[in-house]
Amino acid sequence: MYIYNVTINIDESVHDEWFSWMKDIHIPDMLATGKFSNARILKVLVEEEMGGITYSVQYITDSKKTLERYYAEDAPRMRQDGVNRFRDKFVAFRTELEIISEH
Repeated sequence: MYIYNVTINIDESVHDEWFSWMKDIHIPDMLATGKFSNARILKVLVEEEMGGITYSVQYITDSKKTLERYYAEDAPRMRQDGVNRFRDKFVAFRTELEIISEH
């Protein structure tokens, strides 16, 4: 199992709009690609010097191959939607994680 993790720092001026968009539109669209089994939003509790509010959004997928299909088939469109809506109001970076063991 893999986690596609997107860490996002969102400007407080658009936070509420962004959070609603994530829950009601973006995450359902990500799940609708058929490449992720579930998703979760986690709030990062460390305050950033730059301000804003930071979240980790994690999407669970079955394999690296499926994640690579997401990159090829869906990622450009999904990323552009957020850029179009919240341009200059966020920074994001992406991390791939492999689940080695769960207890």
